[in-house]
Amino acid sequence: MRTGFEEQPELLMQLSFLSMPDRLRLVRPIVLAAAHACGFDDEDSEDVVLAVDEACANVIEHAYRWRGDAEIILNIFRLPAGILLQLRDFAPPGGPRGVTTRDPDVLVPGGLGTHFIRSIMDDARFMRAPEGDGNILELIKNSMVTV
Repeated sequence: MRTGFEEQPELLMQLSFLSMPDRLRLVRPIVLAAAHACGFDDEDSEDVVLAVDEACANVIEHAYRWRGDAEIILNIFRLPAGILLQLRDFAPPGGPRGVTTRDPDVLVPGGLGTHFIRSIMDDARFMRAPEGDGNILELIKNSMVTV
């Protein structure tokens, strides 16, 4: 568990799901409910859902290359004034150097997931999993409300 917080984050939910795009339909309402539980209003909660959805889509496409039998783990934590989401894959180590973003003013489909994630979340960082293969994307969004 990361350090640097005055209080330990409270684990709200741990989800494990297969790397299939249709599974995101099940993940989105859970992330929405968790964001609301962390004090976010509807608009900010929907933004958190969008960031997580884009991150999961990136894992499915870029880390797992559309393999539908690979595992993704999402841990959702309540912070004293926000939410922390940790998305874990078991692909070979990658990180931001393998994920690029394009100019959002160029009107072509795709390539904006990383842009959306970075613009929505207050912090987004990639790290290697502590043991074995895998990557962790850690997303933090701060709220103005203390829960």
